[in-house]
Amino acid sequence: MRAADRLGVEGYVSVQPRYNLLYREIETELLPLCLDQGIGVIVFNPLAGGFLSGKYRPGQEPQAGTRFTLGSAAERYQSRYWHDSQFQAVEILKAVVEGRGQDMVSVAIAWVLNQPGITSALIGASRPQQLDANLASATVVFDDELTAACEAAWWQLPRRPVQAGYR
Repeated sequence: MRAADRLGVEGYVSVQPRYNLLYREIETELLPLCLDQGIGVIVFNPLAGGFLSGKYRPGQEPQAGTRFTLGSAAERYQSRYWHDSQFQAVEILKAVVEGRGQDMVSVAIAWVLNQPGITSALIGASRPQQLDANLASATVVFDDELTAACEAAWWQLPRRPVQAGYR
C-alpha cells in the first residue's frame, strides 16, 4: 500500500485466496494484513472442491466429472484433500452437522462467511439443489457445539510442509 501511495496509484483493494474449513493458512498473516489495511477478502474453494459436501467416502475412488477427476485440476485437488485425515475430519464434522438436521454445504459456506475479515466467497452450482444448499448458508446459526465441531475439523489435521508452487 505504501508503494502505491508513493506512486500515486491505486493499491490492492481485494485478494482472492483459497479458504475453507480444511485450509485456513491465510489466518496467520494474510487475514490480519487485510483487516489492518482495509483490503477485501473474496475467498475461493469454500467447499474444498466439493469435498466438504460430505459425499465422498474413505476408500472410494473420486467420482467421475468432479474436480477430483477433471483435467489438470484433478491431481491438485486430490493432493490437497484426498487423504485419510481429511476424510476423518469431514466425517466427524458431518456427524455433528447432520445430527442437528443441517446440511454440510450450508454449514461450510456459512462458516467461511462468518470469519473475521472475509468479505465474500465464490460459490457455484451445477444443479438447482446445489444452489439451494449454498443459499441456505445465510440461515445457519453457530452455537458453541457447531463452532467447536468446525474448529476441530482444522485443528485435528496433521500439519504438512509447504509445497513449492501453487497451493
